[in-house]
Amino acid sequence: MISKLKTFRKDKISKIFYSIILSFMFNISSFAQTAPLNISSTISLPNDSIIKTKLLNSLNGFLAQIEKSNKDNIFVVNSDLLETSILIDEMKDLSRSNKYKDENFYKPYLTNLTQLSDTTFIIQLSYIGINENFPILKASFTLLAKNINNQYYFYSPLEENTSTWKSKKIGVTTVYYKLKLNIKNAKAYFNIIEKYDKKLGVINKISNYYCADNFHEVLQIVGIDYKSNYNGYGHNSLTTKINNSYLDVNGRLTSNFTKFDPHDLWHDRLHNVLSTDIINKPVDEGTAYLYGGSWGISWKDILEKFKTYANENPNTDWLKLYNESKNFDEKGKFPLNIDFVINALIVQKIEKDKGFDFVIELLSCGKKQVNNENYFQALEKIVGISKSNFNENVWSLIHSN
Repeated sequence: MISKLKTFRKDKISKIFYSIILSFMFNISSFAQTAPLNISSTISLPNDSIIKTKLLNSLNGFLAQIEKSNKDNIFVVNSDLLETSILIDEMKDLSRSNKYKDENFYKPYLTNLTQLSDTTFIIQLSYIGINENFPILKASFTLLAKNINNQYYFYSPLEENTSTWKSKKIGVTTVYYKLKLNIKNAKAYFNIIEKYDKKLGVINKISNYYCADNFHEVLQIVGIDYKSNYNGYGHNSLTTKINNSYLDVNGRLTSNFTKFDPHDLWHDRLHNVLSTDIINKPVDEGTAYLYGGSWGISWKDILEKFKTYANENPNTDWLKLYNESKNFDEKGKFPLNIDFVINALIVQKIEKDKGFDFVIELLSCGKKQVNNENYFQALEKIVGISKSNFNENVWSLIHSN
């Protein structure tokens, strides 16, 4: 099965897409209008009518439940749920087009069906919209189907596509890689994750981590042949979690783990716990400064730069500059923002005096508003710092560090 899958995946989607879509356009009457999936008469389907009917009915059922919680999709077995969830997540909410103001503009089309064995199939499908007789491709996916007890279930080809990869257990995480793994750097990376997760109250998760060379490879091994959202992305990652299991198919760090940034890693871990809909960005950035530095500059060095600036500007109106999010290191290579540093100092004090739960409360005060009204309401409630005494408290924090 693996060799056949690899051979299949070498086919370029561009070679089959336009010939198939032209066939769709000229064979529109052959579509099953009552089912979610559109199928042209040119697609090769199983000769056995029973197999064909069960497979297509199951596939339609799978697609009809895409918008549900992944664990509630009855066409995915539990043993495949984690790996398949990372694919299903990318298949959600694909029908709508804001450009064409149509909630059902993109529709799923079966573009290829390959039988690997009596019980296993490779399925390729695309989400396509038609505008003025011109096909517009939104996304294409490859997934596998298997027959279990006379029922077809669907799953990501991730494990099959990485079957020749090696693995290494680091803490609670299994790391998958192709040839060599920089174990020292990998351990440093996962140690920081463990530190952050402990602070955030996250129970150690049973994790699977795949070291891809780039984001294109991430998409291919997961089963995403194309998605317009990711045009031009060179380095990115896809993640998902089910109960206590966490999956990261990473196209940023490779197996060398040489480019991870503790600052960005803090954001990643925090956003697994709190929705970005309620996170206050200046506080988020402040915590990232405090725990991970910024632009490769340690928090200790950022603080020293900030104290130098403060000493050189003794009449500074900190409230005004906080609301402006002023860059205080204008001669530096990278910007360092006053509101981020002040929040790092405030978070440091809150965590020391009251505990991290109150830091979470400040982080959760809502997106930044005009003049940071929601932030100051939360700040005064948590630690007694208001707009009226802001300058005094900031100077006190500077002098005590």
